[in-house]
Amino acid sequence: MTSGQGRAAVVTGASSGIGEATVRRLTADGWQVWAVARRADRLARLGDETGAVPVALDITDDDGVARLLDEVTGAGGIDTLINIAGGARGTDWVADARTEDWEWMYGANVVGTMTLTRAFLPMLRKHGHGTVLNLTSTAALVAYEGGAGYNAAKAAQRAMTRALRLEEVEHNVRVVEVLPGMVQTEEFALNRLGDAAAAEKVYAGVAEPLTAADVADVVAYAVSVPHHVNLDEIVVRPVAQAANHKVIRRS
Repeated sequence: MTSGQGRAAVVTGASSGIGEATVRRLTADGWQVWAVARRADRLARLGDETGAVPVALDITDDDGVARLLDEVTGAGGIDTLINIAGGARGTDWVADARTEDWEWMYGANVVGTMTLTRAFLPMLRKHGHGTVLNLTSTAALVAYEGGAGYNAAKAAQRAMTRALRLEEVEHNVRVVEVLPGMVQTEEFALNRLGDAAAAEKVYAGVAEPLTAADVADVVAYAVSVPHHVNLDEIVVRPVAQAANHKVIRRS
């Protein structure tokens, strides 16, 4: 792996979970990091603890993203964009789908990733050794009942990532996709299900689901290897999850 000295990144979804863990890992490795999310209070604490630059904004807001781009440009720019912001809402079957949940998931996972990537691509191209890493999900690979909205959003984000790799190779921009399986974070299942007891059941009996730090380690490795090495697609699951439908649970 290369040193983080002289490296700079924007990381979205930075106020919790995998995004926060990635900010912590990269700053510990010597990277300059802009930590982006909506919750200013949590970002401020993260900035105090890590030295990351906190930027509170909605990644689907063009004006907010333009202000971020101006700030980053004024500070010397980045070589790496890490799109982690996203999430799931609800477990309704298609017959009972809530339009607002589907629109939120598409915005958070697809439109937000597009908006940030579109804004920073000229900078990454000019740098000459730019990297875009998108965090998708194994939900993009295998559909399941009650997951259609999240399946669709993550599959769309994955398709965009694969197209981006083809489009940007001539500019020497490498494009990485990390697809986590079961990750136990403080908010993901709770936000999706809206109930703490239901969220706990997701991980019930699973000895060692992945942690946010586990995935952050993978992200950090993928963006730190020499630039000519592109880890196109990285699927990472806990050992107890052999596939999306095969999870070992013990009492």
